[in-house]
Amino acid sequence: MILFVKLLLAHLLGDFLFQPTKWVIHKEANKIGSKYLYAHILIHFSLVMILLSDISYWKIALVIGLSHYVIDLGKLYSSKWFSNKSVPFFIDQAFHVVIIFCCAYYGNVIGQISYLLGLMDWGLITAIFFVTTPSAIIMNILLEKMSSQIPLDHKSLPNAGKYIGMIERLFVFIFVITGRWEGIGLLITAKSVFRFNDLKESNSRKLTEYILIGTLLSFGLAIITGLIYTAYSY
Repeated sequence: MILFVKLLLAHLLGDFLFQPTKWVIHKEANKIGSKYLYAHILIHFSLVMILLSDISYWKIALVIGLSHYVIDLGKLYSSKWFSNKSVPFFIDQAFHVVIIFCCAYYGNVIGQISYLLGLMDWGLITAIFFVTTPSAIIMNILLEKMSSQIPLDHKSLPNAGKYIGMIERLFVFIFVITGRWEGIGLLITAKSVFRFNDLKESNSRKLTEYILIGTLLSFGLAIITGLIYTAYSY
């Protein structure tokens, strides 16, 4: 399980943190000819080696790197067949997780897991990271069609909504794993109070529905992550 969690964390870091938007755009435009595609694969290979901290796992890192290359190419060339961009995204992620699981199982069969950093709670680290950048990207994909119908508020700070969402999911995650469910209710109340004037002044039903869906989705991701971590830790 520790090996699987480390491999999953390496994947989340490589796909969501160390892959700038310009890389994604360049890959979509140039596909197999994109230099960033190969840099992306190298980063995944390096992250696996760094987190496993054992040179004997180079085969697992190589399998993950090569499979990631094939899966990403499949996504790049098949995306045009889908009208909804979220479908190839989630199919792509599902294939990656399956490969990671197979590699973790193989690694547990053929050798011992490295415990150089064994005192760290890798499940907690992975869960905390997931409710930040990866969850923000997932929400952006799911809400992309809705956001295009909402007028832009030029008074808003750049990326303010993104960081507010990350912070609120971190709070919700902490409340769940500590059993303080009442804190979630207080957080929702506080957010509603701060948003009340904006919604009242805009008088936009679409904006209200968009914020409500985004809030429920954000809280839902954090709650599910917290429940999974709690079950895993016990």
